[in-house]
Amino acid sequence: MTRGRAGAMTLLRLGLPAAIGLALLAAWWLACAAGRFPAGTVPRPGDVLRAFADQARTGRLLEDVVASLFRVAWGFATAVVAAIPLGLVLGRSLATRAALLPWINFFRNLSPIAWIPFAIVWFGIGDPPAIFLIFLATFFQIALATTAAAGSVPRVYYRVAHELGLSRGAVLFQVTFPAILPQLITALRVAIGVAWMVVVAAEMIAVRSGLGFLIVDARNGLRMDLVVCGMIAVGAIGIGLDLVFARLARIASVRWGFER
Repeated sequence: MTRGRAGAMTLLRLGLPAAIGLALLAAWWLACAAGRFPAGTVPRPGDVLRAFADQARTGRLLEDVVASLFRVAWGFATAVVAAIPLGLVLGRSLATRAALLPWINFFRNLSPIAWIPFAIVWFGIGDPPAIFLIFLATFFQIALATTAAAGSVPRVYYRVAHELGLSRGAVLFQVTFPAILPQLITALRVAIGVAWMVVVAAEMIAVRSGLGFLIVDARNGLRMDLVVCGMIAVGAIGIGLDLVFARLARIASVRWGFER
């Protein structure tokens, strides 16, 4: 019975999205076949498929995917390394939180796109401005999430740790991190989605490679089939990144936070 229910749930999770996708594809094809769109504005599904094949054969699509993922990896990783320690300090120190939290909120509410002129002036054209923008888009978000998680750890945990004579390092890795990990994983899952969206926007302006550049370059050349090709690649990779972080939530040391 349990296996049957698990199989039915798997079928629902996979079958329903696939059915909706096929319905959308059919509607797209029928609308194009009926001439519902002005000429040259919306490509046919077959044109997009041929564009995918051409990009795969020349290797450009793979190069653009790798370039975008490279920038996201660097920007996101540097933001995580810098933001988590800051969030831990803010979560444990009332004075530091009172002094810095308003400014972190201020910069968090600034659109990363507004920094593009400065990013280009400071770093030129290439990887650094895009990495800088991804860092800005995720750093303040992760810092605030870590602050909230660290501040919500019950004080009794630390009293018990003190009674047991744990060192500061032991308290950090045996008490604080396990307590905040469920909230932190959720915050990182949201932040990686933001990073992926920002890199596409940054690549449309500040670099000459990547999926964002592919889309804007195709638009300038009136290759709407390539535009849709780039959009599908962006969406598919975004889903993949989200699934990776969703899997992290299933780790035993993290899962308890989602089962309470």
